[in-house]
Amino acid sequence: MNLEGLLEGLPDLSPHDHSLVERAWQRAEQLHADQRRKSGEPYFTHCVAVARILAEIRLDAEAIAAGLLHDTLEDTGITREELEREFGRKVVSLVDGVSRLSNLPLTDAMQRRNDRDQHFLRKMMLAMGDDVRVVLVKLADRLHNMRTLGYMPPERQLHIARDTLDIFAPLASLLGIWQFKWELEDLSFRYLHPEEYRRIATSMNERRVDRELYLEEVSQRLREELAKYNLDKAIISGRPKHIYSIYSKMLRKELPFEQIYDIRALRVIVESTPECYLVLGIVHNLWRPIPVEFDDYIASPKDNFYQSLHTAVLDSGGKTLEVQIRTRDMHEHAEYGIAAHWRYKEGVRANDREYERRVSFLRRLMEFGPEEEDPEHFVSTMKSDVLKDRVYAFTPNGDICDLPAGATPIDFAYHIHTDIGHRCRGARVHGRLVSLDYMLQTGDQVEILTSRHGGPSLDWLNPNLGHVQTSRARSKIKQWFRRQDRDRHLATGRDVLERELRRLGLLDSMSFEFVAGLFEFEKSRVDDFLARIGAGDINSAQIAGRILETERQQEKESLIERMLESGELAAPARPATGQSTGAINIMGTGGLLVNLATCCNPMPGDGVVGFITRGRGVTVHREDCSNIRSVSERERIVEVSWGQHADEQRYAVPIEVTAWDREGLLRDISAVVADAGVNMSAVNVVTSRNIATLQLTIEIRSAGQLMRILTRLEAIRNVIEARRHKGH
Repeated sequence: MNLEGLLEGLPDLSPHDHSLVERAWQRAEQLHADQRRKSGEPYFTHCVAVARILAEIRLDAEAIAAGLLHDTLEDTGITREELEREFGRKVVSLVDGVSRLSNLPLTDAMQRRNDRDQHFLRKMMLAMGDDVRVVLVKLADRLHNMRTLGYMPPERQLHIARDTLDIFAPLASLLGIWQFKWELEDLSFRYLHPEEYRRIATSMNERRVDRELYLEEVSQRLREELAKYNLDKAIISGRPKHIYSIYSKMLRKELPFEQIYDIRALRVIVESTPECYLVLGIVHNLWRPIPVEFDDYIASPKDNFYQSLHTAVLDSGGKTLEVQIRTRDMHEHAEYGIAAHWRYKEGVRANDREYERRVSFLRRLMEFGPEEEDPEHFVSTMKSDVLKDRVYAFTPNGDICDLPAGATPIDFAYHIHTDIGHRCRGARVHGRLVSLDYMLQTGDQVEILTSRHGGPSLDWLNPNLGHVQTSRARSKIKQWFRRQDRDRHLATGRDVLERELRRLGLLDSMSFEFVAGLFEFEKSRVDDFLARIGAGDINSAQIAGRILETERQQEKESLIERMLESGELAAPARPATGQSTGAINIMGTGGLLVNLATCCNPMPGDGVVGFITRGRGVTVHREDCSNIRSVSERERIVEVSWGQHADEQRYAVPIEVTAWDREGLLRDISAVVADAGVNMSAVNVVTSRNIATLQLTIEIRSAGQLMRILTRLEAIRNVIEARRHKGH
C-alpha cells in the first residue's frame, strides 16, 4: 500500500490531520529505510500495516500517525524530544507508551518467575494513562505480527501465540473490539494446535456451499416475514463463525464438530431497540425457539458493554439456527468496541458518557495495580479477575454481583461486604446448601450464612482447596490476619509450618531456619517468617512447592557430586540426539521402549535418570532411587528428561494416609480421589490400636495435582496426615 491508498481510506481527515499522517509516513519510511523483517520485506511495511489496521477500526489521525511511528523510539536513533518537535506531545505520548510495552515476556519466562517479565501486564495496563489508544496501537501491532508469524522460528511461534491467546485476545475482548479478538484467537490457535485447526477448517470448507445455500434460503424467508411488519430496512446476513470459538464450544460441550449447531448463524441489524424485540418475536413465531439458548445482552450487557439478543431456533427441517439481533449502534460497538468512540475529524465525541463509562470501568479494574507489591500476584490477578469470563449471580434481594468465572460463595460474600466475607460460614444456592468451594454459575441466587463473631479461616488462602478465586477476597482475608496480634500470628504460622513439614515427612530433618531461608529470611528473622505465614501472606502450597523444588535440586547436585567423586562422569560424551515418547526424552538412544520404575515411581517434576534393561528398553528411575545408586554398570545409565507431553500422561504414585479409624473412612477417602478425577489402582489398609494406615496407589498427571489431593485428604474428618510414600 502507498500513502495515497492509506489516505483514501480516511476521507474525513481535516487538512491538518491529512498533513500529520503524511509527515508521519515520510518520517517513519526514512527512519526504517535500512531495516528488514524476518520475511525479507522492508520493515516499514509493518508500520504501514499497523496504521491500516487502526484506520479500519476508525481511529483518529493522531493514533494512525502513532501507528506509523510506533517503533521509531525503540529501533531507530531518533529521540523523544526530536519526535515531539515534529509531531506534537500527544502523538509522542502514544509512541512512547507503545515503546514501553515492547519487551513482552515469553510464556516460559513467566513460568521461571522472572520479576522483570512479571511486570509486563502491569506496564501494559498502566501505560494507557489517560489514553486508551496506547493499548489499541499495541493490539494492532500484535495483530500484524501474528499475521506474519510464519516467518519466525517454531519455538518463537509457540511462545508468541501462547501470550497472544492468554493476554492479547482477552484484552481485545475487554475493550470490546470483536474484530481483533476473533482474529487473534484464530491465528494463535493455528500455531498452538495446528492439527485441530486444519481439521475444523477443512470440515467448514467442505460444508461451506451447503451452509451458504441454507443461509440464503432462511434469510429470504425471514426477510419476507419482516416486510409484513414494515421492517424492510433490516439488514440480514450470515454471521461468520470462527475456528477457535468452534473449538472452544466443542471442548466445553464435549461435542463433535458435526453437532456444533451455530455454524449456521444469522445476524439481523435494525434501527432501534424496540425493533430488536419485535424481530425476536417474529423469529420465535417463524421457528421453534430453544429456551436454554436465549440470552438478552441488551437488558443485561456483558462486562465489556456488548449488547445484542442471542437466540437459537429449530427450523421446519429440524436444523438448528442461531440468530443475533442488534441495532446499528450496538453492531458498531460490538465490532469496534471502545475504538468506536473516535471520529477522524472530531476525535472523541464531546460529552461522550458511554466512552467515559467504559474508561471508568477499566480504571476500576486496575485500581489495585499500583498498590500491588507482588508482580506475580498482579499478573495472576489480572488473568483471573480481568481477562477471564464472568458470571452473574444474584442476592436474595435480586441485586446482581458481577464476578469472574470460577468464583465461590466466599468471593460472593466479600463482593457484597467485607464484614459479610469475614463472618461467612456457609451458603445456600437456590435454597440448597452448597460447599464453600462451589463454583457459582450465572443465574445462581446466593444466600450467605454468617456467624455473629469470628473471622476467616487461613485455609481459605490455600489455592489447593479452591475456596477463594478473586483478588478482592484474598486481599481482605490477608488484611484481617494482619490486624491480629503478632503472638497469634506466630502460633498459627508455627502450626502451619509444622503441619506441612510433617506431611512431607521432613519435620525431624528440616529446620524452620532452613525453610525461612528458602523465602530469603535470615536466621534472625524466623519469627517474622512465621508471622507472615500466620497472617496469610505465605500459604502452605507455597511452602510445599518451595521445599519440593529445593529437594529436587539438592538430590540432583548430590548425584552429580557422587558421580564426579567416583569418576563416573569421565565416560565419553554421548551424541546430542534423542528419542521422545512424548512423555520422556531419551538422550543418545533411539527406538527403545520406555518403562517407569515401580521401585521409586517417578513422576513429572522429579529428577530422573534412565537405565538400559536388557530386553525391556529403558527403565526410568528417580535420581535418588537406591536401586540406581547401587548400580555397578554405570555405562548402562542414560540421560532422560520429562518431555513436552509428560503432563498428559498418568503416573502411578503411592501415598500413605494415617487416620483415626472410623466407619466410612475409606469411602470418604475414595470419594476425594474420585472427585479429583484420579484413578485409585490399589489400596491396602492396616489397623492397629484404633489407628488406620492406608497405602494407596493413585494415577496422577503432575506433582501439583498430587499436592492438591494430599491437601484435600488431610481435610477429611479423623485424618491425621497424608503424604507421598517414597519407597526406596
